[in-house]
Amino acid sequence: MKKLLKIFTALVLGVTLLQAAAFEKTAKGGGTEIMISSDKPLTPGNNKLLITIKDTKYKDAKVSVKVFMPEMPGMPRMEAEADATAMGDGMYDADLNFSMSGTWQVWVYIAPTDGKKVRIKTSLNI
Repeated sequence: MKKLLKIFTALVLGVTLLQAAAFEKTAKGGGTEIMISSDKPLTPGNNKLLITIKDTKYKDAKVSVKVFMPEMPGMPRMEAEADATAMGDGMYDADLNFSMSGTWQVWVYIAPTDGKKVRIKTSLNI
């Protein structure tokens, strides 16, 4: 019975840790909703973000991402930009470098083949 309890506890902890490893955030702007996610927790350095556009009218759009941390006393503004790669079904992949921990502003630009460009603003804590 004790062995069964240990196995059950290990499985519960394993599943809990696997779910805690991913990052996910929803943001809205310009009448459009997106989800920003990552396979691993965001850390300083290189990170891969997956951007999913919920609105079908933007499924074939060009997507770019800009992240920045405003300047603070004794520290310059930090910024990184990336053009996202289309993966199909409204999903886009972008590689970004967060140079340090802290709160980063995120602007996602969605440019459809025809129509008005949309900017969605949110923030992330690294």
